[in-house]
Amino acid sequence: MPRLSEVIAALDNLWPAERAESWDAVGTVVGDPDQEVARVLFAVDPVRETVDEAVKLDADLLVTHHPLYLRGTTTVAASTFKGRVVHTLIKNDIALHVAHTNADTADPGVSDALAGALDLRILRPLVPDPSDPAGRRGLGRVCEPDRPLTVRELAARAAERLPATAQGIRVAGDPDATVRTVAVSGGSGDSLFDHVRAAGVDAFLTADLRHHPVSEARAQSSLALLDAAHWATEWPWCELAAAQLDEISDRHGWDLRVHVSRTVTDPWTAHAASSTTTDTSGAPN
Repeated sequence: MPRLSEVIAALDNLWPAERAESWDAVGTVVGDPDQEVARVLFAVDPVRETVDEAVKLDADLLVTHHPLYLRGTTTVAASTFKGRVVHTLIKNDIALHVAHTNADTADPGVSDALAGALDLRILRPLVPDPSDPAGRRGLGRVCEPDRPLTVRELAARAAERLPATAQGIRVAGDPDATVRTVAVSGGSGDSLFDHVRAAGVDAFLTADLRHHPVSEARAQSSLALLDAAHWATEWPWCELAAAQLDEISDRHGWDLRVHVSRTVTDPWTAHAASSTTTDTSGAPN
């Protein structure tokens, strides 16, 4: 049975902390390097629901994509919800490790997992990492579907293949336009529009798209935009990461039991569709 320090060293080889953005907070948040690890749980968010799941699973290590304290803190008092997470983890001897932007740009990383979930063939990174001579690491991926799709078909595939959320998939653009190439980026992606336009793709699938960037992007080109829930675009990485750790465990003879949380921690819980109408003369008074 490996010690936490050995498992963390393996995870750091997959997602080196030095490749995280300077503003990010990655690495081990809670945990004794000498504790033994037998069971690991992967999740997107280090929130009460996934921590409770780790406790019920009798996990020794929780690995999440999102940081617990991204902007720092002055307290871990149990009267705060993040402090309660810390207390629960420590009381139950569960370590917490975070791989965020260092997993976004990894090879394979978050966007590779997203592309795989949608059955897209990866051509290259959307924003290549200049420190990678092989040209495989970087933010986002430029892909092509197994056959040309309409925007409507691509949206339907995303709705079917990604975890179900209240949001579903929003589309900006002509639903009947043909998609031969598509850029994908797990998580918030509207800061990447310049790179997407430079890539010359037909569509861009990401999350957290805002009104003004979308409006401006649509005014500049015929690029179709598909907006999924943030959590849904990053959850496939959990399965990828779990498979990577499984392979490492087999190679080292660790016999780890690796699990993926299927608890939906997307904060949006319901969706009320607008009434269907063809009248576009103006907004209601």
